[in-house]
Amino acid sequence: MTLTSLLLAGGSSSRMGLDKATVMFQGKPLWSRQLSLLRALLPEVLRVSARSIPEWCPPEAQIILDETAQRGPLSGIAAALARLQTSHLLVLAVDLPRMTGEHLRKLKNLATEGTGIVPFNGEFFEPVCAIYPKKAAEFAAEAIARKQISMQRFVRRLVERELVQAYNLTEDEKPLYSNLNTPEDLKNCT
Repeated sequence: MTLTSLLLAGGSSSRMGLDKATVMFQGKPLWSRQLSLLRALLPEVLRVSARSIPEWCPPEAQIILDETAQRGPLSGIAAALARLQTSHLLVLAVDLPRMTGEHLRKLKNLATEGTGIVPFNGEFFEPVCAIYPKKAAEFAAEAIARKQISMQRFVRRLVERELVQAYNLTEDEKPLYSNLNTPEDLKNCT
C-alpha cells in the first residue's frame, strides 16, 4: 500500500471567526500540529487542500486548490482523489486537535490493498479522518457533479461497494474526533 496524506484546510471557518488552521492549540498552530502527525506516517506524498494557497504551507507540501469549497469537505477530497498517484489517500481535517499519531497509524494498518477505512462512532461516519482507496475517485467526482455533497452519503456508497470498511470507534477513541468550530469549542478542548 502506498499513501498520500492530505490535510483538509479548505473550510470557511465562519463560526470560528478566523482561519482554523492558524488557531493555536497547545502552543502550536493547528496546521503545524496536523502536518506533523501526517509526516510521521511517512507518506509518499504530502498535500494540503485549501481554498487559496495558504502562507503557512510548508514547501514540501503540494497544494490542491479546493475550487468548489462551498461544497464542503467532499470537494477537497474529490480534488485530491482525482490527482492521486498512490494506492490510498489518508485525509485529516485541520480542526481535529485531539487526533493522535497512534490512532492514525492504527487506521493505516487497518487499510488493505484496494480498501480504505472510515471510522464510525455508532451514529455516523467520521469521513474527515479516514483512508480512501484510489477507486473512490470516480464516486467522489460523480457525487460532486450531481451536487450530492453529503459526506455520509458518499461514505455509505463506498461501504456498499466494499471500497471502504467501517471501523467502529471505541469509547476512548471517540473524543479524538471532536472538532473545533467555535471559540467555545476551543475553550472546551484545552
